Amino acid sequence: MVAGSSGDEQATADQPHQHVHDQSSAAVVLGAPDRVIAGPQGRVAQFVVECAFSHAATDDPIVYPGQPGYSHLHVFFGNTATDAFSTGESLRSGDTTCDQSLDRAAYWAPALLLDGQLLEPVKSTAYYRAGPDVDPTTVQPYPLGLAMLAGNPVATEAQPLSVVAWTCGAGIERSTTPPTCPAGRNVRLVVTFPDCWDGQHTDSDNHRDHVGYSTAGTCPAGLPIAIPQLQFSVEYPVAGEVEGTLELASGGQLTGHADFLDGWDPDKLAREIRLCLHRGVVCGVASGRTSG
Repeated sequence: MVAGSSGDEQATADQPHQHVHDQSSAAVVLGAPDRVIAGPQGRVAQFVVECAFSHAATDDPIVYPGQPGYSHLHVFFGNTATDAFSTGESLRSGDTTCDQSLDRAAYWAPALLLDGQLLEPVKSTAYYRAGPDVDPTTVQPYPLGLAMLAGNPVATEAQPLSVVAWTCGAGIERSTTPPTCPAGRNVRLVVTFPDCWDGQHTDSDNHRDHVGYSTAGTCPAGLPIAIPQLQFSVEYPVAGEVEGTLELASGGQLTGHADFLDGWDPDKLAREIRLCLHRGVVCGVASGRTSG
């Protein structure tokens, strides 16, 4: 069985300033999807992007912009130039580790540590869909530079599985802590982002109020614009029995979260939404179709 520390313990490795996200009220501010989104890939219209691991750093350009080294250790995917100073505009000139060359967005999640040492991720996968029961023809592209957080990096209790979950490989099972996975099916952290936007702001003071989750296919008051619901998964090289302490750099095993800063080519993102989501088509690995 995987050993881990309690959720209120903070990892000290690679945290020179001991700063963490101030997100303890995340569940109250954002709510959660009204169901766990888990099922066979390709069941609903979507487009899928795989991104290799880029780099690890104690940076967070959303929560600590312009303050390198102020965050716990994150692992970054997508844009290779992501650092504490990144913006939507700066990302457009960067390179990407994604299999979609025009996806220059920045994706990041807490590093997973084994006895305090970084476990370099295998890859990440970004699934873009309409939110549950949301009419996919109403989904609109993100504005360039949209910043989103999902999950609570200071959680001391299990988070809703509809927002943060662990799983084995591409399986549909979900758990609140890393399961013991069979060989060939590595542990993955799965984080589901908001799918509604206020239509005006790319960020907010707490980095959360400008977006939220739909309920029964309807966006909440003040957040009327349906945007693609990003479900982001990070695969770690962990399977079978693990000897040692496995924990996230944000502390314990319950503090799963992820961050997204939009740097997609706007025309390309609009085409993916129009040709995949609006037309009810699966674009990506499951269908063999790599693009809209």
